[in-house]
Amino acid sequence: MMRTWQAVAAVVLVLAGCVAAPVPQPGVPQPGGPDVIITPAPDTPANASASARTFVSVVSRMEPAVERECLQRRTQPINCDFQFVVDDRAGLEPNAFQTVDPSGRPIIGFTLSLIGEARNADELAFVIGHEASHHILGHISRKTGAATVGAVILGGLASAYGGDPEAIRTAQDFGAQFGARYYSKDWELEADYLGAIITLNAGFDPEHGALFFARIPDPGDKILGTHPSRSARMGQVARAVADYRAGRVR
Repeated sequence: MMRTWQAVAAVVLVLAGCVAAPVPQPGVPQPGGPDVIITPAPDTPANASASARTFVSVVSRMEPAVERECLQRRTQPINCDFQFVVDDRAGLEPNAFQTVDPSGRPIIGFTLSLIGEARNADELAFVIGHEASHHILGHISRKTGAATVGAVILGGLASAYGGDPEAIRTAQDFGAQFGARYYSKDWELEADYLGAIITLNAGFDPEHGALFFARIPDPGDKILGTHPSRSARMGQVARAVADYRAGRVR
């Protein structure tokens, strides 16, 4: 099984950076409007080979859609040449992430367990759209800025109240964590909204894809939680689809 997944990872890495022409689904008018018809993708058989084929197919369709949206929507001169990678280490929890390499190139990563956990192409497409949206919306730089502000404020307060160097460092660390988390729920919802639009533009069904949330623990609405509740995220995706169908967004 591990050899199969490692082979999949190699194939996906080869795909990284290749800009394929978008492949619209039959009967799906583009772009958004009241007549848009999106057919939910069928569930993928529960085996590594089928999951791998689905993932590679979804990446080949989502990559050009993601890069097009990035170029059209970016407000800063960010790199829009996305690279897709797979972490094939055994035992990792289902997860996807977005980061940038030292040159500023955006990277979207997946664990093998997430690829295997996804039941259909719509779920994988929505995850890609969501993670790409974090880069397009500048969330990494905004998170860094929020963390810095939090560290400065709490560190300054600790110093003003006579804290020793250790107490000040502790306050700075806590402030950085608090600052980074303070806006994270809003950023997740922003990424859900734009991710749904990108998913629709690639011909996938984001509401069907967002059902992935129904199978993972609900984080609820914790004050310092990094993710909003499941119901909030599903509602955000539904709003994006409604706006798309009404022609309010492309």
